[in-house]
Amino acid sequence: MSDTAHPTAADTTGTGGDTGGDDITSRISTFVTDRFPQAELTPTQDIFALGYINSLFAMELVMFVERAFAVTIPNEELSIDNFRTVESMSGLVGRLRPAVAAG
Repeated sequence: MSDTAHPTAADTTGTGGDTGGDDITSRISTFVTDRFPQAELTPTQDIFALGYINSLFAMELVMFVERAFAVTIPNEELSIDNFRTVESMSGLVGRLRPAVAAG
């Protein structure tokens, strides 16, 4: 298996004034479409409704999000709704990342 979807250290630091929401969305979308190239995926597309996702890939999604964005997903956030769409995963990352822009 290839680990080409893993970010560089610079991608996960969370430094800078911008949360990088577009980058987060793009990277999550790329991760999913790399696994399922036949999927036509939009940020609001329910990836579970596409029929490609099984429990193993759901765990891969959790691990990808944690590694790629340097976050730890607490048990209470391990809800299918947080992983149903690229947009919901991006929102989860935004909530879990340290609030570097908060003042």
